[in-house]
Formats: sequence, C-alpha cells, structure tokens
Amino acid sequence: MSNIRLFFPESLSINLSSKLDKSQSHYLSKVMRMNIGEKFSLFNQSGEWEAKIAKIIKGVVEFSIIKKVRSNTNEKEIWLAFAPIKLNYLNLMIQKATELGVTRFIPILTERTIVRKINEKRINKIIVEASEQSNRLNVPQLEEIVKLDYFLKFNQKTNIIFGDLNTNNNKLNINSTEPLCILVGPEGDFTTKEREKILKLKNTIPLKINENILRSETAAISIISIVTFNLLS
Repeated sequence: MSNIRLFFPESLSINLSSKLDKSQSHYLSKVMRMNIGEKFSLFNQSGEWEAKIAKIIKGVVEFSIIKKVRSNTNEKEIWLAFAPIKLNYLNLMIQKATELGVTRFIPILTERTIVRKINEKRINKIIVEASEQSNRLNVPQLEEIVKLDYFLKFNQKTNIIFGDLNTNNNKLNINSTEPLCILVGPEGDFTTKEREKILKLKNTIPLKINENILRSETAAISIISIVTFNLLS
C-alpha cells in the first residue's frame, strides 16, 4: 500500500471512477512518477480509500477506487482562535496545529493585531497538505476573520483555554466533552481591557505555560500540545 495520501473532497465509494485535479495529477505523475496500475490513498470525512491509477490523459490522472481501508472516527473538537501574525510564522503555526489535531481555525482581530488580512487560499492549502502528511481524515475548517468582541459574544458558553502569562494557574484538567477553544493573542499580547473581557466569560480557563514571553506561534503550538496530551492521558 502506497503511503501517498491525497485529500479528495467529493464522495468516495467502492468502484468509483473519477479524476484528480491538475495539481494532484501533476504531483502523482510528474513528481512521484507513478504509472498506470499503481496505487495510492484518497481520504475525506467519510474515511480513507485505496485507489488505482486507471489512465493518465493529457496530464490528468483518472483513478478507480478499490476498497475502503479506514473509517472516520469522531475527533475531539479542538479550535484555535488566533490573531494573524507575519506570514512565515503563521504558516508554521497552521501547519503544526493541523498536525496536532486542531479541527477549526478562527482568525480574530484584536487592538494590537498588526496583520489585518489573511490569504485564505494559501492557508487552506497548508491545512490540506498538513492533513495529508499527518494521516488525518478530517481536514480542519478555516473560519472568516472576525473581531475579538464578535468572537467573545458568540462563544460565551465555549470552553476557552486562554494562554495568559499573568495567571498563576499552570494546571489543566479537561473533563468536558464539548469543544475546546484555545485562544492566543497577537505579537503584542491582548490589552488589559481585552484580557478582562476574556476572563469574564464563565468557561474561560487561564493557563500559564511558561515563565518566558513566547511568540504567538510558539504559544499556540505549546498549548495545543498540552491539550492533546491531556486528552490522551
């Protein structure tokens, strides 16, 4: 069985015949140099399937599904609410967060957010590639960018794990089966007023993860690692 995995958003079933898009076709035929009859994997929220290259016509790979090799399981909902940061650091954060199990990304605008726009197409590409590489079935969802006040208004009952250098709490006990939302601030951190609004929410858990001041992407990756470790324990 090939270890090449590609995300295929459309419905998959045994004996299905279909085509890959140009980018995926190029990857299989030109980069990986796969030929007719060779096998690879396709996956989406329905599971993972073994496929075989049936034809390569004008650079487009046509395939047929052989069998289902893995069914989807219910993942724990872990969200990451983050203020956009500089491109290279943002790309790293999105990639590693996907590998670690984040199921939803929520970009937020705060008073000190420097980067005010994101390249959704580029981020979604990173999400898909990281999902393919990390053996995931569910591809995380990227939400539209929203202001912090809007996020707080519509997540008053959400379990928010708030990376907070000013708290003394360094322990995390997760008992809820509801979604967990990790909240990390911008490069200049949240303002005092924003921090007060966050801590007023009933289900906010402030968490101190280090004595040092961490970069946003480092803080996000650290908290996600702590959360996933707790869920596996």
